[in-house]
Amino acid sequence: MSQSDDANTPLPRMEKDAALKWAEDYTAYMARITDVELTPSTAKAHFEACVGANDEVAEDGRYSLFYYVNSPAPVTEHTRVVKTLRQELSEQGYEVTGYREFKDAYESAVFRADNKENSYRVTAETVGSGKTKPQALSFSVRTPCMLPPGAKQQQF
Repeated sequence: MSQSDDANTPLPRMEKDAALKWAEDYTAYMARITDVELTPSTAKAHFEACVGANDEVAEDGRYSLFYYVNSPAPVTEHTRVVKTLRQELSEQGYEVTGYREFKDAYESAVFRADNKENSYRVTAETVGSGKTKPQALSFSVRTPCMLPPGAKQQQF
């Protein structure tokens, strides 16, 4: 997800703890509007270095967050969930970038959308093969590249 063509555009600022709290809250919101439960023990947070177009990695503390948590919603509910998210989040300024309804274990339900205003990406999708791994519905968010408050942004 590109925030700008200029590598030196000021990055949004947020503490990692606040970014994680936002991700937890937003996935909970997605579950709430689709009327499904989440399984907190499945939650994973991955803070990642931001890699530039030429594979450069800044040394100023910038990061992005990928966070996901699963729902035990049965596969028979996955299409309803992605349809609801497509409708609700489209109305809130998200641009749908991927969508598929559940058909079988090889064609799972997928919803992906980007918020152009703040460069957040959100997803809900069927995970697990259904044969060797039980299928679940995974909710996730990916933040744009961000800097902790007070850090001086490295210039390229």
